[in-house]
Amino acid sequence: MGRTPADIDGDQDPAVAGPSAWFRSYMHGGTSSLISTLTTVITFPVYKTVFRQQLHNTMVREAVAQLYKEGPRKLYRGVAPPLLMKTLNGTLLFGLQDTLLQQLLWTGSVLPRNALPALAGFGTGVVEALIFTPFERVQNILQNSSNDRSLPTLRSILVRLSSETLASGYYRALLPILARNALGNTLYFGLKDPVTSALKERGLSPIASSFLSGVVNSMLISLPLYPLSVLVANMQAQVGGEKLGLRACGQQLWKARQCRLTLLYRGGSLVILRSCVTWGITTAIYDQLERRAG
Repeated sequence: MGRTPADIDGDQDPAVAGPSAWFRSYMHGGTSSLISTLTTVITFPVYKTVFRQQLHNTMVREAVAQLYKEGPRKLYRGVAPPLLMKTLNGTLLFGLQDTLLQQLLWTGSVLPRNALPALAGFGTGVVEALIFTPFERVQNILQNSSNDRSLPTLRSILVRLSSETLASGYYRALLPILARNALGNTLYFGLKDPVTSALKERGLSPIASSFLSGVVNSMLISLPLYPLSVLVANMQAQVGGEKLGLRACGQQLWKARQCRLTLLYRGGSLVILRSCVTWGITTAIYDQLERRAG
């Protein structure tokens, strides 16, 4: 986060802090995410392997064999949306959360102050889902090899989605994304500072504390919310055909996984590893920028 409740105790008017204070969190969030996009590029083959596992319920070696057969030219097909989304997401995630937190503190709240970062994170997650669902939709279509012939380019995908209704096109699977992002951001911002403080008390450096806080929080978030990501991938990867609702898609996915939770979590270990590295780096960079600015 940007400013803590203690930092704002004496503030009476948002204008007192000046425009730079309002935009600082947005700038630092975007910068930290932009720097950490290097990990997105490096780990994208891992992400794509997991996506194939989520979509086709395959083992790691089978998913890797699919990608190998398609060749290196198609390995990074679909990398552009997550790169753009990562930078924009970090800008919105940290900046909007800090803005909402300041508003909650200035206007007063019946909730305990320690709960306000989580509440601001929840609001950020809702806005995040509304803005970035179309990006995720395009990304999942690009990564599904069955779409290569009918939708070979980004332009063809955008044209096709524009011809459909928002619910069937760009905003397919909005509800599970909304639940995943809102819950994930609530947990992240609710736990971020307490975990960082606890690690500092154990003698770790500020950078190490922030990095491990991001790692721990990412693990705690990814584990329970992973099935929602699997559901989203399966709902968004296809274009056209029968448009099943959320409940029907969930039931179909559960049957396809033979009603076994272990099969639903196939590929989960790779997702958690990638997420831990990315969010550890992002959290460490953001907190370091905030400390220097403060």
